[in-house]
Order: sequence, then C-alpha cells, then structure tokens
Amino acid sequence: MGFNRRSFLLTGAGAAVAAATGLVDGPWVRRANAAEFSYKVGTNLPASHPLNVRIQEASDAIKKETDGRVDLRVFPNNQLGGDPDMFSQLRAGALEFYTVSGANTLSTLVPKASISGVGFAYKDYDQVFAAFDGALGAHIRGLIGKANLIVQDKIWNNGFRQITTSTKPIKTPADLQGMKIRVPGGRLWVSLFKSLSAAPASISFNEVYSSLQTKVVDGQENALAVVDAAKLYEVQKYCSMTNHMWDGYWLLGNKTAWEKMPPTVRDIVSKWS
Repeated sequence: MGFNRRSFLLTGAGAAVAAATGLVDGPWVRRANAAEFSYKVGTNLPASHPLNVRIQEASDAIKKETDGRVDLRVFPNNQLGGDPDMFSQLRAGALEFYTVSGANTLSTLVPKASISGVGFAYKDYDQVFAAFDGALGAHIRGLIGKANLIVQDKIWNNGFRQITTSTKPIKTPADLQGMKIRVPGGRLWVSLFKSLSAAPASISFNEVYSSLQTKVVDGQENALAVVDAAKLYEVQKYCSMTNHMWDGYWLLGNKTAWEKMPPTVRDIVSKWS
C-alpha cells in the first residue's frame, strides 16, 4: 500500500477527529500520548552485554503491558557518567533506575552489600543463588531499603570474574607478584589483589580499554561477558580462569520516582525486573 507524507497527515488528522468525537476508546488515545512515567535506567556496561539486552527486553514488555504508561529508556556504557555520578543522580532523583555491583559503589552507602565481592567465597552458582535468593539476599535488600532506596527482589548475575593480561597467564598466585592490574573502586577488590602481591589500580570502567591499550596497567579482571562485550580481548593476550570472585548487579530505584507509580504499575515493573 502506498504511504506518503500527505496520506500520513490526513490519516493523523482523521485520528485526531475520531479521538475528539469519541469514535475511538480510551486505550487508543493513551497509547498515542507520551508515557505517563518516562524513566531512565543507567548502567556501566556496554550495550551488547546480556544485562543491557535483558533490560531493554524488559522495558519493551513493561511498556506493552502498562499500555504505554511506563517507558524505561536504557543508557548503557556510562553514558550518564561513572558509577559514583550515577549513584549520586539516583539518590538525588535525577536518575530513576541504576544497576550496580554490591561490592562496588553501593558498598559506600550499604557496607554489607559488598559481601558478594569476598574473594573465593563461592565455589559455584548453586552456592551463589542459594545465598542471594535466600536469607542473605533478603538481609541485604532490607539494608538497602533502610538507606531509602528501592531494590528489586532478584540480583542480576554478572558471573564469576577472571583475570586477563597482556604479559603472561596467571597459573599461580606468584604470577601476580608486582603486576599492575585494574580493579573497580571497591575496597574488597583492592585488598584481595594486594593480598596476592599484585599492584591494583582503581580505574573507571569507561577507561579500562584505553588503560590496557596504553599499558597503564598490565591486566584487568572481569566476568567473561564483560570481556567480550567491551572487546577487551583486542588489547589482552591471556585469559586465566581464576574464578576469584562472583559478581552480581542490584537493580536500584529512586524511592520518590517509584512511589509515583500506582501499585498495579509497580507490580508489572517488578515482575519484569
């Protein structure tokens, strides 16, 4: 069927008349309008990372199920700033949702949230999810709630973290002696690699690729999905499967923005989160 700007304008005019005269029902009119709740979701991961892919799928499902009332716009890869910036925006209300590792920025406000980042604490995913889907996760969510933030029930899996390097593989702890390695800003990361005699450097994730490329650091550690999505393999030669730490992301919400949505709408958002 032919479709040009003129026919589009005529069709649009007809729809407007129909809406004004009551020839179409309320839901059609609502979908034609802007979303009632247009909220941002900030993440520090590349757009192709499974977490961002899943959030976008959830956003599409939420928009459909709420009949267009909720529109969650995903801003990946530190587009809204580094983790400390996004965390401050979330608390101030400038950002409505934010995904964050418990062992990183969140631990500055809720110290016990960093328990997910204890080195070599979990041997497999059965142990991880028994803990975070159980009493430990409930305890941490309670502490986050007391800090005046909204947190969804399930922690998002980022995966066990591995070490990549440009100089040599890591076969024993001795191979880390004096190695310059990038870590996030959380204290547990720094203390873990210092205890292994490495030289950890806290660098924002959006600077990791260039820091590896220019040899500011010799290596870094991350879950394999992050290594792949950020293309760190382009500037690293070795990947050592150390499983030294498990990492997960809490989906946090600004309390004021959350409570503006009716309970039925909040239930839909939580169901897909």
